[in-house]
Formats: sequence, C-alpha cells, structure tokens
Amino acid sequence: MSQINYSLSSYERPKLKTPNGEKKLLLHSCCAPCAGEVMEALAASDIDTTIFFYNPNIHPVEEYELRKEENVRFAQKLGMPIIDADYDRDDWFKRTKGQENEPERGKRCTTCFDMRFERTARYASENNFDIISSTLGISRWKDMNQINDSGARSSKPHNVPYWDFNWRKKGGSSRMLELSKKENFYQQEYCGCVYSLRDTNNWRASKGREKVERGVKFYQEAKLKLSQSD
Repeated sequence: MSQINYSLSSYERPKLKTPNGEKKLLLHSCCAPCAGEVMEALAASDIDTTIFFYNPNIHPVEEYELRKEENVRFAQKLGMPIIDADYDRDDWFKRTKGQENEPERGKRCTTCFDMRFERTARYASENNFDIISSTLGISRWKDMNQINDSGARSSKPHNVPYWDFNWRKKGGSSRMLELSKKENFYQQEYCGCVYSLRDTNNWRASKGREKVERGVKFYQEAKLKLSQSD
C-alpha cells in the first residue's frame, strides 16, 4: 500500500465538517505559522471562518504587533475576516501572578489558555458564532490535551461548543512548516510571554548559544541563508 503524500503541492484536501454542522466558526489564532495550515484547511472546506486574534500574553508589545501583522496579512490573502481583540496585558499579569516560575505546559499555561478561550467564547456568544476552535494545538511544543481541556471548559459557560479537531493529523504539522516557508512567515523563537522568553534565553545561555533575537528571523529567509551556506 503506497503512502499518501501530504505535502502542499500534492495533497488533495478533504472537505472538513464541523462536529454538528455548525455554520459560523470563530477561530482563535496565536500566530501565523501555527494558523496558516489551519486557515488553509478551513478555506478549502468552505467553512465560514473568522479569525480572532487575542493574545495578551505576548511580550513585548513590538513582538505582539509583529505576530498580529503576519496573521492579518495571511487572513487578507485568504479573504478571511480577522478580529483584532484588546491587548489587555495587565489582566494577564494579574491572572498569572504567583505562577512566574511554572514550567512550560504547567499551571501558568493553563491559566493563559483559559483566559484566551474565555474571551474567544464570549465574543462568539455575543456575535452569533456557532462554534469556536483554536490554532494552538497544531504546534508539537504544546500539550494538545491541556489545550482541548481548556477550550471545552472555558467555552461551556458561554454555551458555545469548542471544536477539538486534531490539526496535526494527516501531515498537518509538516504542512504547517512547509506553508510557513512558502509564505515567509515571521519565525518567533519563544512561545510568547515574558517568562517563556526568560526561560528560553536561560536555556540558550546554558548551551552557549546567543539570546533570542526578536523580529529578524523569517522562514524563507532562514531557508535561503542555509542553502547559500552549503
């Protein structure tokens, strides 16, 4: 039995369907590299999708703006509406107080997911969306169960279902990287918050590596530099 080629150039995307035939989807997006493949899959399925960019965890504000601009750029390319939600980082710091030293995938991440999903679900409820989902789960650096538990828990009070589709399956993660190179998305090197930036730089220092250089690395440019050095 031959193996299916799931690359962007040869993969014939199946038509996705929402769990119960819901018509209007509000998709929480964390960044363009994670969102790109999910957005393309939804566009190919003719699912009425609006992007919701709400990420008050991202630090500093210049990094936030750059990640948002990349999302806006690709949403416009696909003809998808995008909602630019508030950057209420003071509330984020308030909620995560006492969790500054939690590890990646720990309690602070759950708090962060809950905050973003609560806001997404509330907006969906107030603006007649039928269902919500998120791009967070496509990254292999994230705990999918942690994300899906947060999505289901946070959306329930707003009576909006959470779609826990596994965007990684059938080559989703590899197509995410392929699309990021094709679109030359900004390639952030840490999750987003000030604590993840701190921990990433501490780890790099322990390995004798340079600190994260924000705002300069893009997927296609990195690929070109690598090929030129061969």
